[in-house]
Amino acid sequence: MTMRVVVLQSNYLPWKGYFDLIQDADVFVFYDEVQYTKNDWRNRNRICSKNGVQWLTIPISRDAVKSKISEVRLPEAPWQDDHFRTLQHSYKPARFFGQIEPLLHDFFRARMWTRLSELNRHCTESIARLLGIATRFLDSKDFDLAGGRVERLVSLLRQIGATEYLSGPSARDYLAGSEGLFEQAGIRLLFKRYEGYPEYPQLHAPFEHAVSVLDVLANVELADCRRCITAMPPG
Repeated sequence: MTMRVVVLQSNYLPWKGYFDLIQDADVFVFYDEVQYTKNDWRNRNRICSKNGVQWLTIPISRDAVKSKISEVRLPEAPWQDDHFRTLQHSYKPARFFGQIEPLLHDFFRARMWTRLSELNRHCTESIARLLGIATRFLDSKDFDLAGGRVERLVSLLRQIGATEYLSGPSARDYLAGSEGLFEQAGIRLLFKRYEGYPEYPQLHAPFEHAVSVLDVLANVELADCRRCITAMPPG
């Protein structure tokens, strides 16, 4: 039986391609037992506003680069209220704002978050369930991670029982030369293609693909959202 697995660091309010990967997988593993990287997608993403595309960034301590993603603590500053108001103001005019309003209250008003990884995982899983994605979620901290970077990945996949590993297109160069490790483990290596996403009615022109999936959910009827986050099949 085929088991396709995606292993990826948690992102903040990820773009539609992240959820496209999730829906292509049987199992999705949050890979947060690795080094936190500054100015990356872990603590920020982009949204559409009346002033154009803007960044929504969680302020993280400079010392966080010394930590694993799972260890990064969130500030006590009022960033949650700021993000709630920004998203509400930006998307309230959207036709289907009611689809994301409960999410915004859950993400930013229901509790105070202390760790970045916990927030990211909660938001991602909640959005996936709203989209009707039945993929099983796992956490890399629950597995034995040893060896070099690629060896750790292959070991993790073997522990899960993966027969296929689906990666984003940017990992082609990173994994080049390591294909044999996957072959020896009996794991087929696949790469996602972020091509062919349909455009949908956004609040402001020009159309922008590279924004948080919340933009899709605010502008497209829920029953049609899966079509808007589905690109080319992996290969």
